[in-house]
Amino acid sequence: MAYLAPIHRPSSVRHALKLKFLSPDEEALVVAKANRIEIYAQTVDGLILKHTNGIYGKITMLRKLRPASSPTDHLFIGTERSNYFTVSWDSITKQLKTEKAYVDQADKTGRDSQSSDRCLIDPTRRFIALQLFEGIITVVPIAQRYRKRGNVEIGSLLEPVSVRIPELFIRSSGFLYPRSSSPEKEKPVFAALHENNNQVVGLKLRCLDHNAGASGEPGTAEMLEVASLDSDIDMGASHIIPVPAPTYGLIILAESSITYLNDASQRRTVRALAEPTIFCAWEPVDAQRWLLADDYGRLYFLMLLLTEEGEVSGWKLDLLGITSRASVMVYLDGGYVFIGSHQGDSQVIKIQEKSMEIVQTISNIAPILDFAIMDMGNRDGEGQTNEYSSGQARIVTGSGAFEDGSLRSVRSGVGLEELGILGEMNHITDLHPLVSNATSGKTDTLVVSFIDETRVFRFDAEGEAEEAAEYNGFDLSEGTLLALNLPQSRLLQVTKSSARISDSESGVNIATWSPSSQLPITDVAANHLKLAVSIGGVDLVVLDLTSDLSVVAEKSFGVDRQIACIDLPDLAPDISIVGFWQGAEVSILNIHSLEEIRTINISEDSVAVPRSILLTQILPEQPPTLFIAMADGHVITFSITVPGFSLSARNSIVLGTQEANFRALPRGDGLFNVFATCEHPSLIYGSEGRIVYSAVTAEKAVCICPFDSEAYPGAIAIATSEDLKMALVDTERTTHVRTLPIKETVRRVAYSAKLKAFGLGTVQRTLKNGVEVVQSHFKLADEIVFKELDSFNLNEDELVESVVRADLSDRDHKTTERFIVGTAYLEDEKSDTIRGRIIVFEVTQDRILKVVTQISVKGACRALGIVDGRIVAALIKTVVVYTIEYGKLIKVASYRTATAPIDITVTGNLIAIADLMKSVSIVEYRRGIAGEPDALIEVARHFQIAWGTAVAPVDDDTFLESDAEGNLMVLRRNVNGITADDRRRLEITSEILLGEMVNRIRQINVPVSAGAFVIPRAFLATVEGSIYLFSLIRPDKQDLLMRLQNNIANLVQSPGNIPFNKFRAFKNSVREAEEPYRFVDGGLIEKFLQCPVDLQQEIVKDLGVGIEDITVMVETLRRLH
Repeated sequence: MAYLAPIHRPSSVRHALKLKFLSPDEEALVVAKANRIEIYAQTVDGLILKHTNGIYGKITMLRKLRPASSPTDHLFIGTERSNYFTVSWDSITKQLKTEKAYVDQADKTGRDSQSSDRCLIDPTRRFIALQLFEGIITVVPIAQRYRKRGNVEIGSLLEPVSVRIPELFIRSSGFLYPRSSSPEKEKPVFAALHENNNQVVGLKLRCLDHNAGASGEPGTAEMLEVASLDSDIDMGASHIIPVPAPTYGLIILAESSITYLNDASQRRTVRALAEPTIFCAWEPVDAQRWLLADDYGRLYFLMLLLTEEGEVSGWKLDLLGITSRASVMVYLDGGYVFIGSHQGDSQVIKIQEKSMEIVQTISNIAPILDFAIMDMGNRDGEGQTNEYSSGQARIVTGSGAFEDGSLRSVRSGVGLEELGILGEMNHITDLHPLVSNATSGKTDTLVVSFIDETRVFRFDAEGEAEEAAEYNGFDLSEGTLLALNLPQSRLLQVTKSSARISDSESGVNIATWSPSSQLPITDVAANHLKLAVSIGGVDLVVLDLTSDLSVVAEKSFGVDRQIACIDLPDLAPDISIVGFWQGAEVSILNIHSLEEIRTINISEDSVAVPRSILLTQILPEQPPTLFIAMADGHVITFSITVPGFSLSARNSIVLGTQEANFRALPRGDGLFNVFATCEHPSLIYGSEGRIVYSAVTAEKAVCICPFDSEAYPGAIAIATSEDLKMALVDTERTTHVRTLPIKETVRRVAYSAKLKAFGLGTVQRTLKNGVEVVQSHFKLADEIVFKELDSFNLNEDELVESVVRADLSDRDHKTTERFIVGTAYLEDEKSDTIRGRIIVFEVTQDRILKVVTQISVKGACRALGIVDGRIVAALIKTVVVYTIEYGKLIKVASYRTATAPIDITVTGNLIAIADLMKSVSIVEYRRGIAGEPDALIEVARHFQIAWGTAVAPVDDDTFLESDAEGNLMVLRRNVNGITADDRRRLEITSEILLGEMVNRIRQINVPVSAGAFVIPRAFLATVEGSIYLFSLIRPDKQDLLMRLQNNIANLVQSPGNIPFNKFRAFKNSVREAEEPYRFVDGGLIEKFLQCPVDLQQEIVKDLGVGIEDITVMVETLRRLH
């Protein structure tokens, strides 16, 4: 059985509209992202997300309605499976409320519309026209008067009626604005820009004649032809725009012209564009002006020019600027416009005179064409969790298209909100916050330590900083190891040469202590009573902060047991915790005598030396936690009892390859979070009784400190290798996306951990003299800064199709890492035998690409893999295995597929092939014996039609396949079948409708604890910008999870009351199931945590376990992502 959890929600925007939804007085922006609704409020700071909710169906239509009795607009939502319903906003519960339950308009005899589904409301708001199937218009009347029978109010939706029209392929459509002074008596006129079977474009005007049926009857409707304009319509016409009063008529947008048509006189005003383009979206500004967006991201301002008599004489088109390629536009008033994009970031722009300004960007990683997984951390010990959830796995996606193309780094972690940069500073070693004004209690001074100096910055109430030339007797000529506030308005500073206490008001030096030897102070720690210093790493001295730095205790450990780190915890003031270089030992010492209370050996590895120690209270009502950072990147934790100081519950985690430095961050109630600074900074915090490690978006952090000032409440100061800044730390872990613009379509991504580089297959599109020019490249990019290291230009009209990294043998029979690129030619201008190439690259020591060998092939190379040290290539009709001999690629085996291979994956000597139409076949590669040639032998096949898009192994003889219709199938090879046919047949063990087309599946192998509920096996990336984690459910947990899913689906209603089973049931062109089969939807399971207690009790009533156990299980599953 399978489990699917969302890591990154869909981000592609295809539909949006503005309406008074949340309140009668304020406009809200509603955005549809695949199967999710997001509601934004417009503020002075930009769009603010107010609510988000999942819909049981991919959203294809959004419109606003206003029933007579409602103070706010209602939202009409249509889904891909031909369902529609209406919702309103419940201001009390702050949730969506279903007003009209879903109406199913699915027609198994109808053929889906070739263009997207459309929903049109006539200007008199009497009818809705739905275009769901070819040649069929579904008319939904809107009640115009109150009906006592059935309690139908004005503005409600009545029974739909289907009307057939001869126009099958409609490019664009709309209702014209009525010219009559009594429009409610005039029949609505429907305009359709259509294309016939001869690819001739025409315009048809039809009036809608609807007759209400008798009591209980749905009524009838006809679309009567009014006018037909099939001549002189530009072949590139794509959109029609109905024009309101006083001009009326409509505008036709085409690739080379814009036409105004007077529908009354049928007079046309045609003007050619200065430069041909492809329009993709439009949005009205007022009755005479519109915004137009084209396929190249250009935004235009269109205005009709009128004569003195009010007739249209022409139009004016101004270029405003460049945005993301728009899928939808919404005018927000005041010159602000929302640009919703499928293939780039969505944006809010402000229109200025003949120009524009981007004022807000909303991240979008769709469409994900390919992705690679990097930074997978390893864990040992107990309490293991999935690496992605702690940020140890970073998913790098090839996202967007053409000018919007980019690399996106997606990771789970805690975000930082930058508040300001103090300045550019290099070589900062530590930061120390101080309070100068004891009455305020707020931090107002930051001590910044460098290698050979100290700088002090004072902050005022507005956050302005000023550097102090001197500060309260501090020695600024050395680096500061420690600075802190002491009781009675005193300050402590410790440098390499001394410790001093001074008065915070007068700056008078109260006490000074220096080591008696010439050795420097190498490490220091303090609590509110004592100060411990390590002298030369050999001696440990404890000083009393309450009696002018008098010596409490001192001890020499000798050169054979040098001190590596110290901690004096406030919560246990009678102990000191010391880590030693030799033996990887940590000792708990009595602070008064420095006698050992307890000593533990952390590791047998001589490299594993404790480098940072911190004892703090991270979990409420539990023993304190001891954190030990090792030099090899491990972090060891223990629970420690106070008093008694016994250690238990050892745990280990890898944060990187170098030691972490700990800093405690107070969070109230005597609890702390821990910020670990290393190459992968992490925030360690308590959640639901567990310690959680989350990556922090502060890649370059060197050191941090809390800085709770009046101007920056709850902030931290962060020093990087370049600057010093203030920031706020998020309170919870979320998914973070880092954008790296490429300005080309990143079609393929391959990652080499050894080379610390990405291999990128990109496609660049440019316009030259109105002609589109496409150029493809293979690029080498650095893994850290994503800087382009080298680029290889492919031939003209040659596109990159596949990229993989592989370990191949060179001429000296040594294994060397290579990048392999498969290509295809756009045109057939090459010879009939050459349709693509396979190119093998090496990366030189100078990080330059060098072609090792290449071969021309007869088909486009759709996918690549490595089997038994040899290259396997999926060509247009065949799968071929190549070996490299004497610097050349030699074909050694081939297999002819059913139609065309789309994707391949290799496990051992088995090759799984996702076919264009015939699902998956499994082929075994066998080396030739005794002079026999190598062979590819089909050993299993899925005997069903499925338009495959991706495939990956998820277990022994088990494969996960996705298809073009948004389904997921888990296929198992029955190797123990009784008959040969049984063994050749791939069985479906799980299936579900995801609702999004998956472009890539990547297998993962993550160690999990013995008690884990699921085993993560793969990441999936979709066209809509979603990333999912696919897991297999432990056999002993399958029944519980399936019954839990069934109970939640039955008891938790979705907007529109669409049944969960209907939403997730497998559906393709040849088969439709009733419900998902042996597949658990993690998104639905996690809804349990949002349910009120009484509903939770109802859900778990027949499960045999209590609410607490189910909550723990769901929380554990949620922590996977």
